[in-house]
Amino acid sequence: MLWMSDEEYSELTGLDLFAIDDLCERGKLSTKVENGIRYIDPSKGSQEVVPAQLKTLSAHNTSAMLVQPHFVEKTIGTIINLHEKVIDAKDETIVSIKNENAFLKEALSSLQELYEEDRKTIATFTEQLKLSQQEVEFMRRKYKLMWNKAIEEHAN
Repeated sequence: MLWMSDEEYSELTGLDLFAIDDLCERGKLSTKVENGIRYIDPSKGSQEVVPAQLKTLSAHNTSAMLVQPHFVEKTIGTIINLHEKVIDAKDETIVSIKNENAFLKEALSSLQELYEEDRKTIATFTEQLKLSQQEVEFMRRKYKLMWNKAIEEHAN
């Protein structure tokens, strides 16, 4: 954000310090104070400044309305500067979103790989469980037969 002192803003807009104070008091301009110096954001409140400047010019010179070339140059420069900042911010946002998308693609790919590994592990465990259940059933029948045979021998 570009901040200007009262004097710089006065030179840019052609407004006197009293008019700038008035706009600040009415909340028409964005300001901040650092080290006892008030700074104004020229990108805010331009709708209030331009009509005030034109009213001042028309009050002083009713036959012809003149805007100083220096004011026009500074205004155009400020607009171009703000436009460049918006474009830079847009480009940074696009790069950031592309990086985030690449990260999310990698994360999704990793999760898919983990999911496949987990499916294989589950299939292996399921097969081992089936084999273990078959073995337990076999052992149960074997011991049942052995105990039945032992009971019969003991009974005889």
